[in-house]
Amino acid sequence: MAGVKGQVQQRGVERRRAAVDAAIELFARQGVRGTGLAAVAERAGTTAPALIHHFGSKDGLVREVLAEADRRALARLGATPGAEPTLEQAFAWFVRDAEHTAAAERELTALHTTLTAENLTPGAALHDWFRDRGRALRAHLTALFERAAAEGTAPPGTDPAILAAETAAFLEGAHLLWLLDPERIDLPALHRSYFAGLAARLTRSPDGGPPPAA
Repeated sequence: MAGVKGQVQQRGVERRRAAVDAAIELFARQGVRGTGLAAVAERAGTTAPALIHHFGSKDGLVREVLAEADRRALARLGATPGAEPTLEQAFAWFVRDAEHTAAAERELTALHTTLTAENLTPGAALHDWFRDRGRALRAHLTALFERAAAEGTAPPGTDPAILAAETAAFLEGAHLLWLLDPERIDLPALHRSYFAGLAARLTRSPDGGPPPAA
């Protein structure tokens, strides 16, 4: 019985994965509003009631699509859950992500940006999801900058929370500029320039010299 149960669970995982893959493709191409559960189900080789069973609702499927995009980014960047990257590693991850986004993820990035704008108001279906994701990103960045300050690789007086908000604002703004004008905005180059400048700021003391030894 254990073997049968395992097979059933595996089929469930595979069906969810197929549904998410289909939703990513269709949402990116047609938008969330322009894509019904029936279309996703047909693309995934299942039924709309089956999608409701797995995800609860269309909003639940959208949340899973967004979460899956984040999981793929972490896997693509080689990030290990619980690991503590250095400043150099973290900045390099963001640059590599921009390179991948510019090459292969414009539609998914546009979907993410559009959904963020559509859920700015508290009470909107995905407002809490985007708010909490932003808070989590800023918390990770704050911890990164706190470690840099503790290790002496950031100048005295560095405010990790402000730097985290600044970096998050850059990431959101850079993607928006690129989506609006991809012919004029080089997303990877913009990231390389920003993070090179940020690294230079964090490896110099206020008087222009290297940071003091820890």
